[in-house]
Amino acid sequence: MDAEEQTPTEPATDLVLEGGGVKGIALAGAVLPFAEAGYRFPRIAGTSAGAMVAALLAAMQRRGEPLSSLAEIARSLDYSRFRDRGPVASRLGPLALFADGLSLLRSAGVFEGDYLRDWTAGVLADLGVRTFGDLRLDDPGDDGAVHHRYGLVITATDVSRQRFVRLPWDYTDYGLDPDEQPVADAVRASASIPFFFEPSTLRGRDGVSTLVDGGLLSNYPIGIFDRLDEHPPRWATVGIRLSSQAGDRPVPPEPVGDPITLALALLETTLDARQAALRSDPCNIRRSVFVDTSEVAAIDFDITPEQQELLLAAGRAASEKFLASWEYAQWLEDCRGVVSP
Repeated sequence: MDAEEQTPTEPATDLVLEGGGVKGIALAGAVLPFAEAGYRFPRIAGTSAGAMVAALLAAMQRRGEPLSSLAEIARSLDYSRFRDRGPVASRLGPLALFADGLSLLRSAGVFEGDYLRDWTAGVLADLGVRTFGDLRLDDPGDDGAVHHRYGLVITATDVSRQRFVRLPWDYTDYGLDPDEQPVADAVRASASIPFFFEPSTLRGRDGVSTLVDGGLLSNYPIGIFDRLDEHPPRWATVGIRLSSQAGDRPVPPEPVGDPITLALALLETTLDARQAALRSDPCNIRRSVFVDTSEVAAIDFDITPEQQELLLAAGRAASEKFLASWEYAQWLEDCRGVVSP
C-alpha cells in the first residue's frame, strides 16, 4: 500500500504539544488555524501544560464540539488558583512563605495541584470523558502497536523507576487496566512541575510510584506516533513548540533568584541539552510549529488577560505561517527515514 492510498480525503495530522506552564495558552491559539483548515487530529500527545490542552482537544473531538471554543475554555481558567497552598498556609497571609518551605520539605512541592486536577476533571466530564477507555480508537489501518490504540497520550516521569511513561500505554506495566484510569489524574501527573507542585502518586501492582512532570525526560516527544512497521504513515505527526526557532530572535536572559526558579532553570537547561539532537533534526524542525512565547515565564500564574490574548495570537500566527508552506507529501519524500524503520 503506497502513501497516496493511505492518505485520508480530509486533512489529518497527529499532534504533539510541548509543555511550558502558563505558556500553554498559546497552544489553544495554535490549534485554531488547523481546525479552520478542516484538519482532524486522530491522536494527540501532550506534556505538562500540553497534556491539559491535548486532553481537552481529544474530548472535544469525541463530543463533536467545535475546536474554535478551545480558546474560550483556556480563558476560563483562573491561573492564580494553580498556586493552591494547603489549608494552613492559605490562612497565614505574608507568613505563607514559611509554610511554603515546610511544604517543600514535607511534600516535595509548594502547591497541592488540586485546582489543576479538579478543573481538568470537570471540563472533561462536561465533554463526556472520564477515563482513557472513553478515548480508545478502533483503527484497522494502524500498525498494530499500542501507540495507535488511543486518541490521547499523556507523558509523565516516574522518578521511582527512573523512566519516561506514556499514559495510557504504560499502565499495564503497573498492573492496571488502561481503560479504567482517569484522564485527569494523568494530566495532573504530567503537569507536576518539580518543587512547584506536589508530585503525583500511582498505586500499582508492585507498590507506589512517584510521578512528576513529563518534561523532565522529554518535553517534546515528536516521534511518539511514528509507525513501527514497513508502511509509510497515512498522515503526518506535527508538533507545536512553545519557543521560537533557533536563530529567529535572541532569547532574553531571565534573572534566577529564588530556589524554586533556580531548580526549574537547572531542569530546563538539562532537558534542553538532552533533547538537542532530536529538536535540531531538520526533518523534525520541518514538522514543528514554533510559537514565540519568550515574553511570558512558565510559572507566571499572575498572567494578565492582555498577556493571555498575546499568547493566543502568537499561537495562531505561528500555525498560519506553518500551514502556508507545509506540504506533507514533500516532507514524506524527503524525510521517509525519520518515520519508517
